Amino acid sequence: MAVTDKIYVKNHRQIASQLGTRFPKGAFSGATLDVLFQGDLSELNEATQEKVLEFATDFLDCGCDSNPYCGHPERKFIRYLLDLRAQDLDPESMVSVMTDDYMVYAYPGDLYSFLDNSVRTLEAVEDLAEVDGNREAAERATEQKRELTR
Repeated sequence: MAVTDKIYVKNHRQIASQLGTRFPKGAFSGATLDVLFQGDLSELNEATQEKVLEFATDFLDCGCDSNPYCGHPERKFIRYLLDLRAQDLDPESMVSVMTDDYMVYAYPGDLYSFLDNSVRTLEAVEDLAEVDGNREAAERATEQKRELTR
């Protein structure tokens, strides 16, 4: 299961009530994207509207015909998580920042698993690049792994 499947809308019930509709709690669920990022947000308070619009601007803005179902929002969010980790934030702090930035959250354990899987993937890339004789790719993977494990 992708880490973006474990990103949830904060105050989900309150937002659904304000909008007078139902939608899944998962921030990257298709129905949630439809309701929050293509629907009428005028019933939401100003702070919530602002966070929803910031999320849409930062992650849903791409030129694909199938946007937001093209996979780019998830990839952008994963990059965001990796950037937070590169700033030496631990998963608990990453959750706080993403909640402050976008009113979404995850369980720290899910972020620990995501980061651990990322390190394991980079180790595999490192090994495959070495076997293939691609020293540059191996060094890039080593550096990226180092950023995640500091």
